[in-house]
Amino acid sequence: MFNILKNFFDFCNSEDRKRFYISIVLSLFQAMFEALKIPAIACMVSALLDDEVTSKTCLICLGIMLVSIIGSGVFKAKATMLQTEGGYNTCANKRMQLAEHLRYLPMGYYNENSLGRIMSVTTNTMQNLENVATRVVMLVCSGLLSTAVITAMLLFYDWRIGLILCGGLVVFFMINSGLMKASAGMAKQKIEKDSALVAKVIEYIQGIFEVRTFRLTGKRSKDLNTAIDENENANSAMELKLIPFMTMQSFWLKALGTIIVLVSVMLHIDGKMDLLTTIIMIISSYLIYAQLDNAGKYSALLRTVDASVKQAQEILATPQMDISGRDIQPEHFDISAENIGFSYDQRKIIDGVTLKIPEHTTTAIVGPSGGGKTTLTSLLSRFWDVDEGRVMLDGKDVREYSMDALMKNYSFVFQRVYLFADTIANNIRFGQPDAPMEKVIDAAKKACCHDFIMELPEGYETVIGEGGASLSGGEKQRISIARAIMKDSPVIVLDEATANVDPENEADLIEAMDALTKEKTIIMIAHRLKTVRNADQIVVIENGRIAQQGTHNALMQEDGIYRNFVESRREAASWRL
Repeated sequence: MFNILKNFFDFCNSEDRKRFYISIVLSLFQAMFEALKIPAIACMVSALLDDEVTSKTCLICLGIMLVSIIGSGVFKAKATMLQTEGGYNTCANKRMQLAEHLRYLPMGYYNENSLGRIMSVTTNTMQNLENVATRVVMLVCSGLLSTAVITAMLLFYDWRIGLILCGGLVVFFMINSGLMKASAGMAKQKIEKDSALVAKVIEYIQGIFEVRTFRLTGKRSKDLNTAIDENENANSAMELKLIPFMTMQSFWLKALGTIIVLVSVMLHIDGKMDLLTTIIMIISSYLIYAQLDNAGKYSALLRTVDASVKQAQEILATPQMDISGRDIQPEHFDISAENIGFSYDQRKIIDGVTLKIPEHTTTAIVGPSGGGKTTLTSLLSRFWDVDEGRVMLDGKDVREYSMDALMKNYSFVFQRVYLFADTIANNIRFGQPDAPMEKVIDAAKKACCHDFIMELPEGYETVIGEGGASLSGGEKQRISIARAIMKDSPVIVLDEATANVDPENEADLIEAMDALTKEKTIIMIAHRLKTVRNADQIVVIENGRIAQQGTHNALMQEDGIYRNFVESRREAASWRL
């Protein structure tokens, strides 16, 4: 229990940890004020037994009780405020820390770890810590402190009852230890099932179009229902496994209170304890039960808190790419790769590739599916770090650049476009939030999306759905191109940028792309012949290696993958209905 509490406090930043520590100290004072009820009761009982109840006695007892209630309330309010601030601040800071950490993880991390797990940690796990952890941690701490204060007071009143209480607490903590061990594995399983459920929900929603198209609704619903059932079973199993221990804890505390009452009465009957002390012991036995019972019940959730903290720590412990380079501003924008290699899951994806991309030229990367085209462009733009060799921009290893300094030089237009749930204007100016509207409109016109934007209800201020759900594929693609135009980087990476564009807009867009890419260093993954043939060099990638390299005319003179690729496209284009 104490290790879990320590791990939680270590998880918090120094400022929030200080808030929690202060709140614990305040909880100690709260417990001391709560304990003042005992001397107040003792004062009144003593007066009753001696038949000396006077106005002064009543006022003294009332004064002590008021001090107890007001002092306890004030310290509890302040402690609760600090706990709440500490909990919300901790989770807010950790969410931002996780987001910043994820920003610089290798892209391969997002293949090894499901999106559901990452989202579960940043949402469910942080929400558990935000809403549950703070309350649980502080209730347990408060219960333990209150019990410690009352135990000290009982030892002061009568050491025999105090020792019985200490022995009873040892038994209680032994039962609680069993509870904590039982919850250890179950809490981890619960968190894993929570993550799996989030992953299945995301997969189902993102793939709903394909699921319905291929009439797989029933099967996919079954997978989702299975994840829901497994999550329900994990939560139920945890509750059922912990109930016996929680019942034993409550039973033992009640039994301990009964034992204290019986022993106190027996000592009084034997003439070894006066009536006043006996009554105090009986009243105190109920106070002990109330405080410690809360701590015992909520301690079962500490393992869930611990598992949540460890999940967040696992992500934060994942090594980032080395982003501590220098803020270098390259003078030229030629890119080269020297004998680079890259493996994923012990499978070689890129193997010994050497390539030079001169400044202000266009390089088209083609090849069969799964050959390594996307991985190669990711390595050239440092979405991943190479395992062997080096990638250079302007003659300097890309790892010498800080990540932000490097990314200033690259713009990307991917086939799969993601737009944020924001206005169209803000999506276009994403990298330049303070850019004037005139610049946004100019970029949109060049990307041939100004006309359809103006037809929307609010024009550029129209808020689009998450992922651009309210726009067609071609419209999203053109906004993505406008975003790249807006950034105006010297190196542009294109992944079949015109793939989703309507035929009537394609000519205008190609003209806009020509304006965008003029005097730029272009790297493109392309499948269309008319996109490839005008490139300054064409690189054919097969099985992670360069199979062919040259201009369109030169490669057409060779018998190989490229000529077969072109001829198959021509044959397909000649078909008519």
